[in-house]
Amino acid sequence: MKNKTRWILQATSGLILTGSGLSLAIDAGVTKMQGGDWFFYGTGALVVFNAGLCLVIDAARFK
Repeated sequence: MKNKTRWILQATSGLILTGSGLSLAIDAGVTKMQGGDWFFYGTGALVVFNAGLCLVIDAARFK
């Protein structure tokens, strides 16, 4: 795979995961405020968010 193609795919997927992780974390916070089970949902949201950040930062190698 060419470097530019890999950069585009990795950066795009990282941005999608970062946004999704933030959305999930906000939803976990709302669930917590409503008194629901939020811990594992919130932990998963942070994992998705951090994976997205890692992909975006790592994509700079291929630019």
